[in-house]
Amino acid sequence: MQKRTRERARSQGCSAWAALGVGALAVYGAKVLINLFGPQPEFAMEAPGVALDSEEFIQFLSVVTDGTRRRSRLQRLKNGEEFYPEELRAIESARRAVNLEYYEFSPGEVSGRMLKALAERARAGVEVRLIVDRVGSAQTPDCYFDELRAAGGQMRWYHPLRWNTWPELNQRTHRKLLVVDGETGFLGGAGIADHWLHATPKGPRWRDTVFRVEGEGVAGLISTFAENWLEASGEILSGPKQFGFRAMAEGAPAFVVTSTPRGGGTQARILFQALIRSARRSIRITTPYFLPDRSARRALIAAARRRDVQVQILTAGPHIDHPFVHTISRQATRELIHAGAEVYDYLPSMIHAKLMTVDEQWCVVGSTNFDHRSFALNDEVNMAVLDRELAGVIESDFAEDLKESRRLTEAMLGHRSPLAAAEWVVEHAIRFET
Repeated sequence: MQKRTRERARSQGCSAWAALGVGALAVYGAKVLINLFGPQPEFAMEAPGVALDSEEFIQFLSVVTDGTRRRSRLQRLKNGEEFYPEELRAIESARRAVNLEYYEFSPGEVSGRMLKALAERARAGVEVRLIVDRVGSAQTPDCYFDELRAAGGQMRWYHPLRWNTWPELNQRTHRKLLVVDGETGFLGGAGIADHWLHATPKGPRWRDTVFRVEGEGVAGLISTFAENWLEASGEILSGPKQFGFRAMAEGAPAFVVTSTPRGGGTQARILFQALIRSARRSIRITTPYFLPDRSARRALIAAARRRDVQVQILTAGPHIDHPFVHTISRQATRELIHAGAEVYDYLPSMIHAKLMTVDEQWCVVGSTNFDHRSFALNDEVNMAVLDRELAGVIESDFAEDLKESRRLTEAMLGHRSPLAAAEWVVEHAIRFET
């Protein structure tokens, strides 16, 4: 009798825990759905009506993005065979400090070489700090960083998965950031993983772009790192080894523009809206995932239809790592094509670069995808740069990529129920990063 009573109590206890788990999952699913499809700011604005290279426009962009103008030089590094060697050389030459923040830091050849170089510098007395997102690098064990820690380097997980951190589960750092000696920085779309360097069993080498930054803009990058280092470690970044940046008389006007989750608009979202709304000749966007909110769609449609701006958008094609994105992006793509915009799928491999040029003079580079996650949920970092020469390089790459792409038409997009697409989003929301 007592045994049956204990078994009944145990069964009731298990049922209660199961019900609690189902309830928590339902609450979290509702939160994901609201985050992705809930109310969003309209981002209505009037263009300032001045030339995009004028002092008035630069001041306007500085105010609306809360960015400090800093003269900087940026060098485009195309694909892993260019940017990984440059990053390793910068780390190996470090004298004072190396700071890194990455969403994806996956075990393999690239990360092994990176950790070896970081450990060597840490043993030489260089301050090494590394932030890695726990969800983005879920398959990377904590022990993978033991050699770096033993050498004196510091590593912290961003929003680690614990029982008391579940409310932060959907808020990730999506930044890809490296700063060396406070003098040289790198930012762009690429994390630390082998598929950015060569083909893997999952597919061809990914197409991506990273930028080397020198000059005053590095100060904005170290400030961005310091923000999440404080959150991840509780330590305020300080000391003479950290702040080696210096003023420069030459270089292009640039702003470091960050995103931090606020449940709505971020400075990066405002930056994109302001530039799209102000474009007079051309807008060219490269993004792996094209999921514009209503305000962004309206701004792009108005540019193409009312102002006769050439709008070209290049997205990931058949090698996309999240195929369901194609499904839920069809309606927005169809609307833009109908308005006169050109939308292309990149065919050779997964394209992962995050780039925008406006009127062949303004460039936006960094980690932000053209979707709601990047604009309102993730921590991101971008640079907006007024540099015609850099814009020319980016647009030349864009033209080369279009040669290996397929232009989409309304007839090619077919039809898909919005409810079916929403089901896919809820199911895959946590995995939908990179």
